[in-house]
Parts: sequence; structure tokens; C-alpha cells
Amino acid sequence: MPALTYREAGRQAVIAEMRLDQSVWCLGEDLGRGGVFGQYAGLEAEFGTDRICSAPISEAAIMGAAVGAAMAGARPIVEMRFADFALCAVDELVNQAAKARYMFGGQSKVPLTVREPMGMWRSSAAQHSQSLEAWYAHIPGLVVAAPATAQDNYTLLRSSIRIDDPVVYMEHKHLWDFEGEVDEGAADFEYGPEQFGKAHVMQEGDACTIVAWSAQVHVAMEAAKTLAADGVHVEVINLRTLWPWDEAAVARSIAKTGRLIVTHEAVGVGGFGGEIVATMAEKHFDKLQRPPLRLTAPRIPISYAPGLENQVRVTADQLVAGVMQLR
Repeated sequence: MPALTYREAGRQAVIAEMRLDQSVWCLGEDLGRGGVFGQYAGLEAEFGTDRICSAPISEAAIMGAAVGAAMAGARPIVEMRFADFALCAVDELVNQAAKARYMFGGQSKVPLTVREPMGMWRSSAAQHSQSLEAWYAHIPGLVVAAPATAQDNYTLLRSSIRIDDPVVYMEHKHLWDFEGEVDEGAADFEYGPEQFGKAHVMQEGDACTIVAWSAQVHVAMEAAKTLAADGVHVEVINLRTLWPWDEAAVARSIAKTGRLIVTHEAVGVGGFGGEIVATMAEKHFDKLQRPPLRLTAPRIPISYAPGLENQVRVTADQLVAGVMQLR
């Protein structure tokens, strides 16, 4: 299997689906120049401007055009540049795309993939650094993906393009250059709805379950390595998708470990970690030997200054301390 960056894995996923299906096309700002992070580099040369469409600076227009195209039978990929910018198009996504199938009694579908780069990255400050995945998980009709690895980014992006529901696809900006092995040769049937709600166990252990997604998976793995050096073996679960999410995988893990930490980069108040903790407490409390713990960002805007930015990050050291607290 080739080693690809997270960025390149996503680029190859788009190329593969565009070659297979003429109804797949991309719409967003600066796509002809490769996109703000290079996710579309070279695509205009292969597919032309009819399928790699560089749009004016109007997120609402971009999303509205894509929603209409999806309802008419196309499979658009919308590039929002930053998750923060997508807030300018939230009406088209939340009030139209998410509700169309239900409101029209199944007569219409919206096979739309909305790429929203998220998270803290190189002092991008308060308007370019947010993790807003919980907002979309709250909306009936939306699928929410948060890939953590290059393989995730390849498999989940291809699956997002193929399914018939709108997917909010949240790639973490800090992960663009992370490399990992990617199996590009999986059979066609492996890309699709079955990939959603399917977590991956990154490391097995019996001391504590750590549930994470997106970039925080790598922080959890760093903590796991530190703990293993002291003979403490934790289980790290990469959730991969937030809606649907793999409740069964988390329940199986806490049945073994008896302890649960959920960690995410997003603000803790109203964060998706609360949903996981509440579900485990309500439905699987008999498996827990200690109260669950959440490690998240505080409810504060993200600063431009690196020192202040780092104050809101959940670190591997904090996770190590959390595991020891629950022992």
C-alpha cells in the first residue's frame, strides 16, 4: 500500500470518483488553482472547468447552487475553504439540504459532499480555527464525518460522494501533511453507507478507553505510547464519523476497560463528547467502574498568539493525567 499524505489521499479519492462517475463535480473558490490547501491540484487540467468550477466569493451562492444540482441528479463536492466560512451558507445546508428528502416524502435526495476544513492550524485565530462538528451532528438529515488518518480521508471521502444524503465532511487543517498507508484497491462495494458509524480501534488495551476523532486521535495515540512505557495499556478508538457514531464499539471497549475518556478539540460546552458520555451513562452504566471524563477546549475564542492558542489545546500530557486519575 502506498504512503500518502492526508491531503493527497483526499485528492486521490476525488479523482477516483470523478473518473468513475460523470455526475461528480467540484465547486468552490480557487479550485482552478488547486484550492487553498492544494486538495484540488491538477484536477482542472484533467476534468476541465465544467467539472472543476471556481466560484465567486459567496458561500451562500456556492452551497445553494450545489444543493439545487444535487436535487437535480448531480453529485457535487462543495469546498468551503474553512469550516468557519461555511457559516455563511448554513441556511442552504441546514434548512434546505438536510430537510429535502423528509419534506418531499422521499421524492428528492441531496447527494452532496461539503468539505469543511476545521480546527487549529498555525495561528489562524478565532475566525479560522473552530471545530464545529457538534453543530451539524445536531441536525437531522445530515451525515457528519471527521477523518483522522490518510486511509480515513480516502475511504470516507469516496463513501461520502457515493451516498444519497448530504455529508458534512470535516478535514482537519493540521493533518494535511500527515502520512499513512492507504489501500486504494478496495472493492467498490466497500465505499458507501457501511463506512459511516464504523469506528476503528487504533490500539487495544484494558486500562481505559479513549474515544477521539480527527486530529485528537493522534494526540490520544501519543498519550497511549507514553502510558505503555509505564505498563499502562489504553484502548484508543478513532470514531471516524459523528453521525452516525459507533455506540456499539465504545460500549464493547468500556465493558473491557471499565473507564472512559472522551477528548476533542472543540469547546466542551455542547460538544459531541457530552453525547457519548451521556449515552454510555444512560445505557451502559453497568460497564463503567469510574465516572466518565471529558477533556476538551474551554469555552473561549481561539487566539492568534501561539502561546495563548496552546492554552486551549488538549495535550497528550493531559490525557495521561486523565487516565491516571481514573485508575
